Amino acid sequence: MLKGKCVVLGVTGSIAAYKIASLASALVKLGADVNVIMTKNATNFINPITFETLTSNKCLVDTFDRNFQFNVEHVALAKRADIFMVAPASANVIGKMAHGIADDMLTTTILAAKCKKLVSPAMNTNMFENQIVQDNLDTLRKYGFEIINPANGYLACGDTGAGKMPEPEVLLQYIIRELAHDHDMVGKKVLVTAGPTEEAIDPVRYITNHSTGKMGYAIAKAAMERGADVTLVSGPVAIEPPMFVNVVNVRSAAEMAEVVKNAAGECDVIIKSAAVADYRPINVATEKIKKKDGEASCIELERTEDILAYLGAHRKEGQFICGFSMETENMLENSSAKLKKKNVDMIVANNLRTSGAGFGTDTNVVTLITADGAKELPIMTKEEVAHAIFDEIVGR
Repeated sequence: MLKGKCVVLGVTGSIAAYKIASLASALVKLGADVNVIMTKNATNFINPITFETLTSNKCLVDTFDRNFQFNVEHVALAKRADIFMVAPASANVIGKMAHGIADDMLTTTILAAKCKKLVSPAMNTNMFENQIVQDNLDTLRKYGFEIINPANGYLACGDTGAGKMPEPEVLLQYIIRELAHDHDMVGKKVLVTAGPTEEAIDPVRYITNHSTGKMGYAIAKAAMERGADVTLVSGPVAIEPPMFVNVVNVRSAAEMAEVVKNAAGECDVIIKSAAVADYRPINVATEKIKKKDGEASCIELERTEDILAYLGAHRKEGQFICGFSMETENMLENSSAKLKKKNVDMIVANNLRTSGAGFGTDTNVVTLITADGAKELPIMTKEEVAHAIFDEIVGR
């Protein structure tokens, strides 16, 4: 995912410094070339040998160290860097960076770097909220730095509040967002629907399906990684939403239809991967329906609104609409008919009976159906399928 990307991690004097070892390890596993620069104060919290062991690169601390690989170490590394993250960033180093003070290897290198720069403040709550620190952070923003908001929680000093460095998994997502894929969808607004809907029978029971939302969530994440502004309209699922995505939670088909119809007009791409219930009870009981021995029960149903058909009938010029089709027989015929009937640009079709496809799996086997024909894809992870879908959309 990050193969060949040069990631520079700047570590300053904060108790949270030890957590960056996990971040460095995760980046290496993703194929990144990880280089760590530490302030002298940071070495009081974690030994540079830790980072050298994890990254197979020398951990830089001393600006005037003569045992280096390049002629001018900080300039060479600054030129190679694809991204520079300072985490944890102390108030002291934040102040230096904001005012161009370059008196150690970290501040000297970041001043010479032209790549994307991320700063994750970590300090006592009162220090973080001090107007001087806030002004320095605003200055960094003015110069193009992205500031990662600290988490709230119990701090090492015993206080509780803002100033806690986010967990390494969160910091990793910031780097992945910047480097994992070409940003070929910058400026595009993408709407994705995902998961099942639930149609109430009474206050206790409902009609639903086996959708887990994994495919839709992978699509939303892929769009975000490619630079799009993403809104994810999600039915009830048990998975964490991707970061940097606007999530709107709904429950019923009617709720999903309302949200999608209100948002559709502003979107460049709409991908409707949700498994929306086709039917709902005509009458919803206000109290729990009691079972009766020996008696069959009948629930009268009515059709829910066909959201994809509505989108196809009310599409704006230049909008790309993609629907999903899950079949158990005659997949190509049924899905091709759906493409024309719903007036959409692409149908992503799969067969529930195909090994590796279907609900709840981490893989999928799909066929991309457009007016030009059908393109069958091999078994892939759902993340790979998501990017294959966007490759097709961007190519068109």
